[in-house]
Amino acid sequence: MFKITLPDGSVREVAPGTTPADIAAAIGPGLAKAAMAARVDGEVRDIMRPFEGDAQLALITAKDEADALELVRHDYAHILAEAVQKLFPGTQITFGPATDDGFYYDFAPKDRPFTEDDLPAIEAEMRRIIAADEPLIREVWRREDLIARWNAQGETFKAEWAAELPDGEELTVYRAGRGEDAWLDMCRGPHLASTGKVAADAFKLTRVSGAYWRGDQKNAMLSRIYGTGWLNKKQLDAHLHRLEEAAKRDHRKLGQEMDLFHLQAEAHGSVFWHPNGFVIWRELEAYMRRAIDAAGYQEVKTPQVMDARQWEASGHWGKYRENMFVIPDEVPNTDDDGPIVSNDAEWMALKPMNCPAHVLIFRQGIKSYRDLPMRLYENGCCHRNEPHGALHGLMRVRQFTQDDAHIFCREDQIVDEVRRFCELADRIYRDFGFTYSIKLALRPENRFGTEEMWDQAEAELRNAVIEAGLATEEYGWEELPGEGAFYAPKLEWHLTDAIGRTWQVGTIQSDRVLPERLDASYVGEDGERHRPIMLHRAIFGSYERFIGILIEHFAGRLPVWLAPTQAVVATIVSDADDYAREVEGKLKAAGIRADADLRNEKINYKVREHSLAKVPHLLVVGKREAEEGTVAVRTLGREGQRVMPIEEAIATLTAEATPPDLR
Repeated sequence: MFKITLPDGSVREVAPGTTPADIAAAIGPGLAKAAMAARVDGEVRDIMRPFEGDAQLALITAKDEADALELVRHDYAHILAEAVQKLFPGTQITFGPATDDGFYYDFAPKDRPFTEDDLPAIEAEMRRIIAADEPLIREVWRREDLIARWNAQGETFKAEWAAELPDGEELTVYRAGRGEDAWLDMCRGPHLASTGKVAADAFKLTRVSGAYWRGDQKNAMLSRIYGTGWLNKKQLDAHLHRLEEAAKRDHRKLGQEMDLFHLQAEAHGSVFWHPNGFVIWRELEAYMRRAIDAAGYQEVKTPQVMDARQWEASGHWGKYRENMFVIPDEVPNTDDDGPIVSNDAEWMALKPMNCPAHVLIFRQGIKSYRDLPMRLYENGCCHRNEPHGALHGLMRVRQFTQDDAHIFCREDQIVDEVRRFCELADRIYRDFGFTYSIKLALRPENRFGTEEMWDQAEAELRNAVIEAGLATEEYGWEELPGEGAFYAPKLEWHLTDAIGRTWQVGTIQSDRVLPERLDASYVGEDGERHRPIMLHRAIFGSYERFIGILIEHFAGRLPVWLAPTQAVVATIVSDADDYAREVEGKLKAAGIRADADLRNEKINYKVREHSLAKVPHLLVVGKREAEEGTVAVRTLGREGQRVMPIEEAIATLTAEATPPDLR
């Protein structure tokens, strides 16, 4: 008999062959119906998979939303693959994982690539498969038998993958249905008990694209079909509404309408900022400078290009070389960890990050323990050779500017410095109206440093968040194994925007590796040399991406203090032109970014045009306003207008145009 321990501590003794589904049924019919899968000794498994010995058991239901969504999306992907092969015989299947909001599957079509015209028929076949409620049965196969099966069926991609899996790895197959007509796919699982366990009205196929086999452009081109899948129709409808809203808020579309920036092939991955867009940049830069000045930072400026030997010493050459722009653009004769062989050439690289340069500033002159903490800040322009297909508007570029800083401190100062940063980040994000969650990214598999160093660094970050009172459910506190940088764990700030999307922006990392590699030191109270701890931190992340997030969060209707043009004085009749110029002059004298629209156009046309440009306030003037010294204020997003004396309008606009930290 096996002893199965439930979450409440109770123990049930069961015979071999018993499944989690059997235990759910024994507890009650409601749980039997709701249970989707099982967590057995921490591993998510099929609910129909028998126990193999004593185990800890937790049943997964729709209330466990993260696990439940991953399960149903994985099932939708398999149902998609089965539907495609039934509709298009001869199509080969490859991979089909769940994603953050849905699923996809890559196919090698027999005759032609798939198009979006194929999606309605595929959706209909998927619903037929769901209605058939085919059992999903896990089977373990011998490698040789599975490879022979794939080759016999013409599934060369699956056969190749099966042949390359590590020796001794259990090869599992899921069979949809029973008998000779059952559909098979190689998969680790887990899956739900049958195809009918997913909702037929809670998924939608969204698009088709090309994808290379195993992500390598040297390999065959495949057809990738994307879909979104949810637990119920209500969740699907909400997601589709978010997608519609996101399309309206797309920063690339709004950036063009508002004349903020553009991108073009002559500088692929870099941004051409127009005057309107650079106003936003300058306001953010000024805001951040006030914040870091008040927090005790010293601003610096470092070179764009540094000798490759510096990047080798820092470790970036071995760990990050493929993402760096090298001058000349030819790889030196080197392996990841070996010396650079330059043959007397001056190998240089554009900096992908600012930290090594800040260490070089710290190393100038002798530093005492009394000089610490030393906080160096830079609006640092960096370059990273991102893949062409990964570039996306302002959100992912090759040239970007970070609000970057590095804090050099003693061991006894770490927790306090991280706590101070948490409080600074909290204040800044709240000034922009964001809520956020904090996550701790822990040591990755590929890393520098000892286990003891990582233990200590992770504990320091964790303790600082606890001291700041932010390691709570309210702030979405979570720890992420394996997601730290190669040199340090990091705290991450994930902002939630107006339509519920999350964006990872701010970070702080506790680093003992780089000061050691670049020989940074200070003289301690004992007169001996000691290594400082280096805290890497940013709040915006990059100006480009943060501006993109702001545009989408506010749907272009930026707070007045950030708006490129804060007010436009628009005339109804030409007789009011002189008064409009007078009002414009008073607004500018008060520090408001204002223009006058004196064109011989109807006022409704002017209102529409300036609304499209997302101008916060339109001050309409005609003969009456000129005679009375008033303006009719139309505010973006608000019905009607307010007539008020020009002095009152200026006072109102001045208050709104003042940055939040100066109010």
